[in-house]
This record gives sequence, C-alpha cells and structure tokens, in this order.
Amino acid sequence: MTDPIDRIAAALERLAPPPPASADPLAHPAYVWRGDGLTAARQFAPLPLAMLHGVEMQKAALVANLDRLAARHAAQDVLMWGARGTGKSALVKSAVAHVQAAGGVLALIEVVTHRLDDLSALFDAIAPVDRAFALFIDDLGFDAAGDARALRSMLEGGAEARPANARLVVTSNRRHLVPRDIAEQESAINPRDSVDDHLALADRFGLSLGFHVVDQDGYLAIVRGYAEAYDLPFDPQEAIGWATRRGSRSGRVAWQYVVDLAGRNGKAL
Repeated sequence: MTDPIDRIAAALERLAPPPPASADPLAHPAYVWRGDGLTAARQFAPLPLAMLHGVEMQKAALVANLDRLAARHAAQDVLMWGARGTGKSALVKSAVAHVQAAGGVLALIEVVTHRLDDLSALFDAIAPVDRAFALFIDDLGFDAAGDARALRSMLEGGAEARPANARLVVTSNRRHLVPRDIAEQESAINPRDSVDDHLALADRFGLSLGFHVVDQDGYLAIVRGYAEAYDLPFDPQEAIGWATRRGSRSGRVAWQYVVDLAGRNGKAL
C-alpha cells in the first residue's frame, strides 16, 4: 500500500507543477523576468525609433550607450526620469530594437518582479551567456529605504552587482527615485546622511536622461509624425481638443489620439 505521505506529496505536485523551463537566452530579442525564469516576450515589435519625436537628445544618448553595451565596451547604467507619458518606456524598447536591427548582439529583459532580491537569480542565469542584456525596470518606486539600498548594491560595489554583460535601464517619475515620505522619515533620524544617501542612489547611474511635458507645437509634431507614418488625415484643432479633454500633452496622449483616428478611418495600426 502506498504511504499516505507519498500520496499527499504526489497530489501536491499535481496541484502545483514545477515552473516551465526558462527560455533560451540566445534565441529571442526580448524576455520577461518575473522572478522564476526567463519567458520570451510575445510580439516584440516596438515603434521604429524615427517615429519617436521630441526626444532626439535622449534617443541619441541611449542608442549610443546600448551600442557600446552590445559591443561589450564600457557602458553605463541608465536612469530615465520625468513626467508620465513622455516616451520613456517606448524609447527603451525602440532603442533596443534599433540596435538589434543594426546587428548588435543585445537582448531586452523586462523585469516585472517588485522584489529586487529576485534579480540575483537572473544575474546568475545571464552572466555566462555570450550576449549583452539591457535589464529594463519600468516605473521604479520604493516602498522602503532598504529597497533603495539593495539597488545601490546592484549598481556598484555590492556582492550582488549585475554581471559585466548587463546594464540596468530604469524609468521613474522621480529624479531621485526615493519617495518624499521615506526621505522625510529617514531625515528625522539623521538629516545629513539621509540627503547624501538618497542623492547617491541617482548618482549611481552614469547616464541620467530627463523627459518633460511637451508644449502644444511639440505635441502636434508628434501627432503629425504618427499620422504621416500611417497615412492618416488629422485636424490639428481636433488633436488639441483631445489633449485638452485629457488634461495633458504628451507622446502617450498623441498616440491615443492617433489610435482613435485610425479606428475612425477604418485602419489598423
């Protein structure tokens, strides 16, 4: 007769099967990391880099840095900060695809886990791979000061520093990453050390790129670029009205307007 403990163990295995095998880190242009292995990103097809308007300086700087990373030359970790909807995340994906199209041996890994200590397993998985990786952490924020210290350790000097073939590309709505309430709590304990500590986190990124809300002319230039690329007619006043109703002018709002415009004109994007 089968031992009851064995039957229980077998039943638990059926209820919670082992996680699927991690994707081949040499086989795909982009991956997702959720803390338990690499998964190939579905339909990695970012917008062409030329379609991102109003961020020419940021495009040039990011592509140059990713080119160096792909060539295994010295490259920086990157902090991309600024207002929501200004193209930070879109630029990361488009820049990686641009480098790949030019023959760069580079892959994107989007890190969606909120536990930074999960990254040590990712580092172990990619360190021996003959390929460069841009580790993309989107909209980073911290719930505790200890998380910020963990990130500093990864960037520079810690036991769990990222491997030589990888660099972090982080987007955030905050230039200095740490929320004000956490900064104020720590300042009450040791004001001078707290200020230095929080500034030091942003300083760990060798390349810092700011993104700002565009003016009306810049917004219309973004809309016009999308409309020309997809052969869509548009009325500038209608486009301005769309942005006004949303209370924001940004690349994201421009794209949302173009999606609506394409739908009304019976076109797919």
